[in-house]
Amino acid sequence: MNWEDLRHFVVLARSGSLSEASRQLGVDHTTVARRVGALEAALGVRLVDRLPRAYCLTEDGRRIAALGEKLEDDAFAVLRAARAADPSPSGCVRVSAPPVFASTLLAPRLPILRTRHPGIVVELVGESRSADLDKREADLALRLSAPQGDSLVARKLGELTYGLYASPFFDGEPAFVAYDDSLDHVPQQAWLHRVAADQPIVFRANDVASLAAAARAGVGIAVLPDFLARGDSHLRKWPAPADLPPPRRSLWLVVHDDLRRSARIRAVMDFLAEAVAEGLAS
Repeated sequence: MNWEDLRHFVVLARSGSLSEASRQLGVDHTTVARRVGALEAALGVRLVDRLPRAYCLTEDGRRIAALGEKLEDDAFAVLRAARAADPSPSGCVRVSAPPVFASTLLAPRLPILRTRHPGIVVELVGESRSADLDKREADLALRLSAPQGDSLVARKLGELTYGLYASPFFDGEPAFVAYDDSLDHVPQQAWLHRVAADQPIVFRANDVASLAAAARAGVGIAVLPDFLARGDSHLRKWPAPADLPPPRRSLWLVVHDDLRRSARIRAVMDFLAEAVAEGLAS
Protein backbone atom coordinates (compact mmCIF):
# COMPACT_ATOMS: atom_id res chain seq x y z
CA MET A 1 0.00 0.00 0.00
CA ASN A 2 1.26 3.45 -0.95
CA TRP A 3 0.90 6.05 1.84
CA GLU A 4 0.24 8.83 -0.68
CA ASP A 5 -2.68 6.83 -2.09
CA LEU A 6 -4.13 6.50 1.41
CA ARG A 7 -3.56 10.20 2.13
CA HIS A 8 -5.44 11.22 -1.03
CA PHE A 9 -8.31 8.92 -0.08
CA VAL A 10 -8.49 10.31 3.47
CA VAL A 11 -8.70 13.88 2.14
CA LEU A 12 -11.40 12.83 -0.32
CA ALA A 13 -13.38 11.15 2.45
CA ARG A 14 -13.07 14.19 4.71
CA SER A 15 -13.82 16.83 2.06
CA GLY A 16 -16.70 14.99 0.40
CA SER A 17 -15.87 15.73 -3.23
CA LEU A 18 -13.14 15.26 -5.82
CA SER A 19 -12.96 18.98 -6.56
CA GLU A 20 -12.53 19.98 -2.91
CA ALA A 21 -10.02 17.18 -2.30
CA SER A 22 -7.99 18.27 -5.32
CA ARG A 23 -8.04 21.88 -4.08
CA GLN A 24 -6.81 20.90 -0.62
CA LEU A 25 -4.10 18.61 -1.99
CA GLY A 26 -3.00 21.00 -4.73
CA VAL A 27 -3.41 18.41 -7.51
CA ASP A 28 -5.76 17.78 -10.41
CA HIS A 29 -9.00 15.93 -9.61
CA THR A 30 -7.96 13.12 -11.97
CA THR A 31 -4.91 12.55 -9.74
CA VAL A 32 -7.17 12.10 -6.71
CA ALA A 33 -9.35 9.63 -8.63
CA ARG A 34 -6.28 7.71 -9.82
CA ARG A 35 -4.81 7.54 -6.30
CA VAL A 36 -8.09 6.25 -4.85
CA GLY A 37 -8.29 3.62 -7.58
CA ALA A 38 -4.71 2.54 -6.85
CA LEU A 39 -5.52 2.19 -3.14
CA GLU A 40 -8.58 0.07 -3.91
CA ALA A 41 -6.45 -2.18 -6.14
CA ALA A 42 -3.74 -2.53 -3.45
CA LEU A 43 -6.26 -3.36 -0.70
CA GLY A 44 -8.63 -5.42 -2.83
CA VAL A 45 -11.57 -3.44 -1.41
CA ARG A 46 -14.06 -1.08 -3.06
CA LEU A 47 -13.86 2.17 -1.08
CA VAL A 48 -16.19 4.43 -3.08
CA ASP A 49 -19.28 4.18 -5.25
CA ARG A 50 -18.64 6.22 -8.37
CA LEU A 51 -21.85 8.08 -9.20
CA PRO A 52 -22.29 10.46 -12.16
CA ARG A 53 -21.84 13.58 -10.04
CA ALA A 54 -20.30 12.33 -6.80
CA TYR A 55 -18.09 9.82 -5.04
CA CYS A 56 -19.86 8.13 -2.10
CA LEU A 57 -17.99 6.10 0.51
CA THR A 58 -18.88 2.44 0.88
CA GLU A 59 -19.15 0.94 4.35
CA ASP A 60 -15.60 -0.40 3.97
CA GLY A 61 -14.54 3.03 2.74
CA ARG A 62 -15.88 4.75 5.85
CA ARG A 63 -14.09 2.30 8.13
CA ILE A 64 -10.77 2.59 6.32
CA ALA A 65 -11.08 6.39 6.14
CA ALA A 66 -11.42 6.52 9.92
CA LEU A 67 -8.30 4.38 10.35
CA GLY A 68 -6.49 6.50 7.77
CA GLU A 69 -7.35 9.68 9.72
CA LYS A 70 -5.49 8.26 12.73
CA LEU A 71 -2.45 7.44 10.60
CA GLU A 72 -2.56 10.93 9.08
CA ASP A 73 -2.66 12.53 12.55
CA ASP A 74 0.37 10.47 13.61
CA ALA A 75 2.25 11.40 10.44
CA PHE A 76 1.63 15.09 11.03
CA ALA A 77 2.77 14.70 14.65
CA VAL A 78 6.05 13.20 13.40
CA LEU A 79 6.55 16.12 11.01
CA ARG A 80 5.82 18.68 13.73
CA ALA A 81 8.25 16.98 16.10
CA ALA A 82 10.96 17.04 13.44
CA ARG A 83 10.41 20.74 12.75
CA ALA A 84 10.46 21.61 16.44
CA ALA A 85 13.76 19.77 16.90
CA ASP A 86 15.53 21.87 14.25
CA PRO A 87 17.59 24.50 16.15
CA SER A 88 18.25 26.65 13.09
CA PRO A 89 16.26 29.90 12.64
CA SER A 90 15.91 29.23 8.92
CA GLY A 91 13.46 27.53 6.57
CA CYS A 92 9.87 28.09 5.49
CA VAL A 93 7.13 29.20 7.90
CA ARG A 94 3.54 29.22 6.60
CA VAL A 95 1.33 31.92 8.13
CA SER A 96 -2.45 32.01 7.69
CA ALA A 97 -4.22 35.34 8.24
CA PRO A 98 -7.41 37.10 7.13
CA PRO A 99 -6.67 38.80 3.79
CA VAL A 100 -6.80 42.38 5.10
CA PHE A 101 -4.26 41.57 7.84
CA ALA A 102 -1.99 39.73 5.42
CA SER A 103 -1.89 42.58 2.90
CA THR A 104 -2.04 45.59 5.25
CA LEU A 105 -0.39 44.66 8.54
CA LEU A 106 2.07 41.89 7.68
CA ALA A 107 3.35 42.01 4.09
CA PRO A 108 4.58 45.65 4.22
CA ARG A 109 6.65 44.86 7.33
CA LEU A 110 8.33 41.67 6.08
CA PRO A 111 11.65 43.46 5.31
CA ILE A 112 12.14 43.74 9.09
CA LEU A 113 12.03 39.96 9.43
CA ARG A 114 14.27 39.52 6.38
CA THR A 115 16.90 41.76 7.97
CA ARG A 116 16.83 39.85 11.26
CA HIS A 117 16.54 36.34 9.85
CA PRO A 118 17.51 36.17 6.17
CA GLY A 119 17.25 32.38 6.24
CA ILE A 120 13.53 32.40 7.01
CA VAL A 121 11.04 32.31 4.15
CA VAL A 122 7.49 33.32 5.07
CA GLU A 123 4.65 31.83 3.08
CA LEU A 124 1.76 34.21 3.78
CA VAL A 125 -1.71 32.87 3.03
CA GLY A 126 -4.55 35.37 3.11
CA GLU A 127 -7.74 33.45 3.79
CA SER A 128 -10.96 33.99 5.69
CA ARG A 129 -11.31 30.44 6.92
CA SER A 130 -9.38 29.04 9.90
CA ALA A 131 -6.46 26.93 8.73
CA ASP A 132 -6.18 23.51 10.37
CA LEU A 133 -2.92 23.65 12.32
CA ASP A 134 -3.23 20.01 13.37
CA LYS A 135 -2.97 19.00 9.72
CA ARG A 136 -0.17 21.49 8.95
CA GLU A 137 -2.25 23.70 6.67
CA ALA A 138 -0.26 26.45 8.38
CA ASP A 139 2.39 26.77 11.08
CA LEU A 140 0.96 29.98 12.55
CA ALA A 141 -2.42 31.67 12.26
CA LEU A 142 -3.91 35.05 13.05
CA ARG A 143 -7.52 34.69 14.14
CA LEU A 144 -10.34 36.88 15.39
CA SER A 145 -11.53 34.24 17.85
CA ALA A 146 -9.79 32.18 20.51
CA PRO A 147 -8.97 28.67 19.25
CA GLN A 148 -10.61 25.50 20.47
CA GLY A 149 -8.62 22.37 21.25
CA ASP A 150 -5.94 21.31 23.70
CA SER A 151 -3.26 21.03 21.01
CA LEU A 152 -3.28 24.76 20.18
CA VAL A 153 -1.64 27.62 22.06
CA ALA A 154 -2.94 31.17 21.62
CA ARG A 155 -1.45 34.57 22.39
CA LYS A 156 -3.60 37.68 22.37
CA LEU A 157 -1.92 40.34 20.25
CA GLY A 158 -4.34 43.21 20.71
CA GLU A 159 -7.82 44.48 20.03
CA LEU A 160 -9.33 45.71 16.79
CA THR A 161 -11.48 48.80 17.00
CA TYR A 162 -14.05 49.71 14.39
CA GLY A 163 -15.76 52.84 13.12
CA LEU A 164 -18.08 54.14 10.43
CA TYR A 165 -16.27 55.48 7.36
CA ALA A 166 -17.34 57.10 4.11
CA SER A 167 -15.88 59.17 1.30
CA PRO A 168 -15.11 62.80 2.26
CA PHE A 169 -17.47 63.76 -0.57
CA PHE A 170 -20.31 61.52 0.59
CA ASP A 171 -23.36 63.63 1.36
CA GLY A 172 -27.10 63.34 1.60
CA GLU A 173 -29.25 60.72 3.27
CA PRO A 174 -27.24 57.96 5.00
CA ALA A 175 -26.90 54.75 3.03
CA PHE A 176 -24.74 51.82 4.07
CA VAL A 177 -22.52 49.13 2.58
CA ALA A 178 -22.35 45.85 4.48
CA TYR A 179 -21.22 42.25 4.45
CA ASP A 180 -23.52 39.74 2.80
CA ASP A 181 -25.85 37.55 4.84
CA SER A 182 -23.21 34.85 5.36
CA LEU A 183 -21.41 37.20 7.78
CA ASP A 184 -24.39 38.46 9.76
CA HIS A 185 -22.95 36.69 12.83
CA VAL A 186 -19.80 38.84 13.10
CA PRO A 187 -19.97 41.62 15.73
CA GLN A 188 -19.27 44.52 13.37
CA GLN A 189 -22.06 43.44 11.02
CA ALA A 190 -24.54 43.09 13.90
CA TRP A 191 -23.56 46.58 15.08
CA LEU A 192 -24.04 48.02 11.60
CA HIS A 193 -27.57 46.62 11.43
CA ARG A 194 -28.37 48.37 14.71
CA VAL A 195 -26.85 51.64 13.51
CA ALA A 196 -28.52 51.52 10.10
CA ALA A 197 -31.92 50.59 11.56
CA ASP A 198 -34.40 51.30 8.72
CA GLN A 199 -31.91 53.15 6.50
CA PRO A 200 -30.98 51.42 3.24
CA ILE A 201 -28.09 49.03 2.66
CA VAL A 202 -27.17 49.68 -0.96
CA PHE A 203 -24.22 47.33 -1.47
CA ARG A 204 -23.07 44.00 -0.01
CA ALA A 205 -19.81 42.05 -0.25
CA ASN A 206 -18.10 39.21 1.57
CA ASP A 207 -14.75 40.91 2.21
CA VAL A 208 -13.67 44.08 3.95
CA ALA A 209 -11.48 45.27 1.06
CA SER A 210 -14.56 45.52 -1.18
CA LEU A 211 -16.48 47.41 1.50
CA ALA A 212 -13.61 49.87 1.86
CA ALA A 213 -13.44 50.35 -1.91
CA ALA A 214 -17.19 51.02 -2.07
CA ALA A 215 -16.95 53.53 0.77
CA ARG A 216 -14.06 55.34 -0.97
CA ALA A 217 -16.14 55.52 -4.16
CA GLY A 218 -18.98 57.21 -2.31
CA VAL A 219 -21.41 54.29 -2.48
CA GLY A 220 -22.22 54.47 1.22
CA ILE A 221 -21.03 54.24 4.81
CA ALA A 222 -19.06 51.14 5.86
CA VAL A 223 -17.95 49.63 9.15
CA LEU A 224 -14.18 49.30 8.82
CA PRO A 225 -11.28 48.48 11.16
CA ASP A 226 -9.72 51.72 12.33
CA PHE A 227 -6.20 50.55 11.42
CA LEU A 228 -7.30 50.11 7.81
CA ALA A 229 -9.27 53.34 7.38
CA ARG A 230 -7.84 56.07 9.61
CA GLY A 231 -4.79 56.83 7.47
CA ASP A 232 -6.72 56.75 4.20
CA SER A 233 -7.20 60.24 2.73
CA HIS A 234 -10.12 58.93 0.67
CA LEU A 235 -12.10 58.07 3.80
CA ARG A 236 -13.36 60.11 6.71
CA LYS A 237 -14.85 58.90 9.95
CA TRP A 238 -18.62 59.17 10.19
CA PRO A 239 -20.10 59.88 13.63
CA ALA A 240 -21.57 56.86 15.38
CA PRO A 241 -24.63 57.09 17.65
CA ALA A 242 -23.60 57.94 21.21
CA ASP A 243 -25.71 55.11 22.63
CA LEU A 244 -24.20 52.48 20.29
CA PRO A 245 -20.44 52.23 20.92
CA PRO A 246 -18.52 50.42 18.16
CA PRO A 247 -17.47 46.81 18.76
CA ARG A 248 -13.98 45.64 19.66
CA ARG A 249 -12.53 42.27 18.64
CA SER A 250 -9.51 40.43 20.00
CA LEU A 251 -6.78 39.33 17.61
CA TRP A 252 -5.05 36.05 18.44
CA LEU A 253 -1.82 34.44 17.29
CA VAL A 254 -2.24 30.66 17.27
CA VAL A 255 0.40 27.93 17.06
CA HIS A 256 0.38 24.18 17.58
CA ASP A 257 1.88 23.23 20.92
CA ASP A 258 4.36 20.90 19.19
CA LEU A 259 5.87 23.78 17.19
CA ARG A 260 6.07 26.71 19.56
CA ARG A 261 9.63 25.94 20.68
CA SER A 262 11.00 25.77 17.13
CA ALA A 263 13.61 28.51 16.57
CA ARG A 264 12.15 29.72 13.27
CA ILE A 265 8.57 29.55 14.54
CA ARG A 266 9.47 31.63 17.60
CA ALA A 267 11.29 34.17 15.42
CA VAL A 268 8.23 34.61 13.20
CA MET A 269 5.90 34.73 16.20
CA ASP A 270 7.93 37.60 17.67
CA PHE A 271 7.85 39.41 14.34
CA LEU A 272 4.09 38.96 13.97
CA ALA A 273 3.45 40.33 17.47
CA GLU A 274 5.56 43.41 16.72
CA ALA A 275 4.00 43.95 13.30
CA VAL A 276 0.46 43.74 14.64
CA ALA A 277 1.21 46.03 17.60
CA GLU A 278 2.78 48.62 15.30
CA GLY A 279 -0.01 48.35 12.74
CA LEU A 280 -2.82 48.73 15.25
CA ALA A 281 -1.12 51.67 16.95
CA SER A 282 -0.20 53.66 13.81
